[in-house]
Order: sequence, then structure tokens, then C-alpha cells
Amino acid sequence: MLTFQFVPYEEIRLLDSDQRVRKLLRLVKGRNIILLEGKLKSKEEAELIRRTMESIDKDFKGIEIGSVIPKKVNKFREGVMKLLFKEESGFTIIGPASLIKEIKQNPGKIQLLMNENKKRKRK
Repeated sequence: MLTFQFVPYEEIRLLDSDQRVRKLLRLVKGRNIILLEGKLKSKEEAELIRRTMESIDKDFKGIEIGSVIPKKVNKFREGVMKLLFKEESGFTIIGPASLIKEIKQNPGKIQLLMNENKKRKRK
């Protein structure tokens, strides 16, 4: 079964960087595809990737990650967004590499390409 889990920015806002990375990695290792409101800081994303590489084994093949950040429409709206969400507007998708083949990003859209589910024939 495929599970998408929405993680609102408010849920991770008060966590420090280490806690954010641990939480997200735990969720992904649970075979969830995470839809995170906002974007991780570049240091947090690098740390998530580093810890992922340390966690790879026969059951966990790694992660795929991609973010979409809305285009700047006008100065007023940009100011309001920064006030409300700091630098965290947009969203991020994080998922296990065993489920996600590739994440393609464009400024206005994101494509999530899934691995084929190969069912084994029973004898």
C-alpha cells in the first residue's frame, strides 16, 4: 500500500534541525511519501541526505527529494508570505527510493515517477 503523509510546517517549526531530519527520515523509512509544507534549509537537506546514505541497507535503498517554490508574484504578496511562513513557502516531496523512481522539478510543477510494482507469480 502506498501512503502519502502531509507534514504541515507548523508540525516541524519548533523542532531544531537535528530533530527535523530524524523525524523525516523515520517517516520515509516507514515507506511513506512525505508532502512537507515548506522547504528544508540547505544544511538540513544535506544532513538528511548524509544520514540517508549511512542508513542504506538491503531494506532501505535511500530517498528521492524535490521541492517546488512558487514564483514571486509581487512585492506585497512576497512580503506577506515571508511574514507568515518565513522562507518556507512552497512544498517538498520526500520518499523512499524503493517506491519513487525519480522526481522531476520545474518552476511551476513537480512530477513524481513511481517504480513499477512487480508482483511475483505464485507457484
